[in-house]
Amino acid sequence: MLPFDSLIYGKIHNKQVYSKGEIVNTDKLPRLYEENDSELADIESQYSELIKPTPRPKRRDPPTHDEMNGPKLSTDAVIRLGGERFIQSFSSSTKDVSTLSHPYGTSFSGLSDQQVQDVQLIENLLLCAEKVSQQQFERSIKLLEWCDVLSSNSGNPIQRLVYYFSKTLREKVEGENGRILTRGSGKSHVEDIEGRIMTPNPATLAVYQNLPFFQAATFSGVQALVDGVIGSKKVHIIDLSIRQGLQSTILMQALASQPNCPIEHLKITAIGTRFKQKIEQTGDRLKSFAESINLSFSFNAVVVKDMLEFNKDLLELDQDEALGVYSCNGLWTMIAQQDRLECLMNVIKSTNPRVMVVGETAANLNSPNFVNRFIEALFFYGAFFDSLEDCMGREDENRALVESVYLGQGIRSIVGTEGVERAFRHVNIDVWRKFFARFGMEEVELSMSALYQANLMVEKLCNGGSCTLDMDGNSLVIGWKGTPIQCLSAWKFE
Repeated sequence: MLPFDSLIYGKIHNKQVYSKGEIVNTDKLPRLYEENDSELADIESQYSELIKPTPRPKRRDPPTHDEMNGPKLSTDAVIRLGGERFIQSFSSSTKDVSTLSHPYGTSFSGLSDQQVQDVQLIENLLLCAEKVSQQQFERSIKLLEWCDVLSSNSGNPIQRLVYYFSKTLREKVEGENGRILTRGSGKSHVEDIEGRIMTPNPATLAVYQNLPFFQAATFSGVQALVDGVIGSKKVHIIDLSIRQGLQSTILMQALASQPNCPIEHLKITAIGTRFKQKIEQTGDRLKSFAESINLSFSFNAVVVKDMLEFNKDLLELDQDEALGVYSCNGLWTMIAQQDRLECLMNVIKSTNPRVMVVGETAANLNSPNFVNRFIEALFFYGAFFDSLEDCMGREDENRALVESVYLGQGIRSIVGTEGVERAFRHVNIDVWRKFFARFGMEEVELSMSALYQANLMVEKLCNGGSCTLDMDGNSLVIGWKGTPIQCLSAWKFE
């Protein structure tokens, strides 16, 4: 295994870093069990340039008190500074909490005391993670105590980020020492979050309305779906992630407003393995919306106990319909169950849809290596906390709920658990490309209309200037201040 400081260096300087004897093979998605490490060891190294330098966005709001005492730094910048300091001091064998009062010297002149403290927090969090990876638990506990004093779930983005990572590392240490008999079912945490998202609630609505990268991904994805079925009077959409059905209402409006080819009927089939009642309630809301815009509409819920039971006959296909498939964060939950994912893809292939639109998290958070997952998660969740700081108030109850439940549980799973317990797994577009290729899927170029929709949302929404839109081949990568958050792609079957 590479030293911790080498992995940090590769990350903050966008360098490709490989482990000794590493085998890079993307024929299959990463499996759940660690004995498959030799098959897909450190797959995340293929995307070492996770954080791309971007121009500093223009200021939209008056400077805060902290900013007036020093230049405003994004969480990405603070993490990089903390990583730099960690690398500089890594060789010291006598380093301890007592020696870290103000170690930055002239290199960090110009930063406010709070910003220096934030950099120090990140440095010590990295040092703690390194000690945990080496099973030096007594040292890590001392560092965690220091982090706990200066972090907070109601402070600035770095303090909030470190709060949840520190909490997770403490759980991991206690688990390794046998103080926690069980951490609970990782799968149940995923189901709990999915259940919350299925039901309209103020927290998820507030996040969607305030974080511009979510709206950019939704509107661009719907446009890509429309592009695939345009010109047809009967349209059938198979939705692998129906949730509250927001994307469906946007789709209805887009199809109903086509001037040259008015749609005669839209059918949506929602696929799931649980929450049948919630899916049907979503269908009822969509029916009401369709009536309000005079759109002929039907809804079908296909809920199977196990995805292995899913088959083509359940879809009620009609050869006169233009078929499309939509999946927004609907595949990652099956990464650890490759047989289920393959079953789903084989059924979709058999339907030969005109287009399949896929939106997934644009990060590699599935390495079997704890250190790699920790570093990737720190940057990814750091960008999320940064966006919440810019787009929602610190005292916002919805923000607090999103951070504690959605982000906190994700950090807890990705960083704090191993093996079967690690239910949150994300891989980047390169891995999905290799996987989709096995089913004869060809990535198609997103239309100018789809790209325009993403750009329109970014320009329209407050703080949208902090969103970054980049192309990775034919895929659209939507990020926050340069950190990839969502990746949108469109596919056809050969």
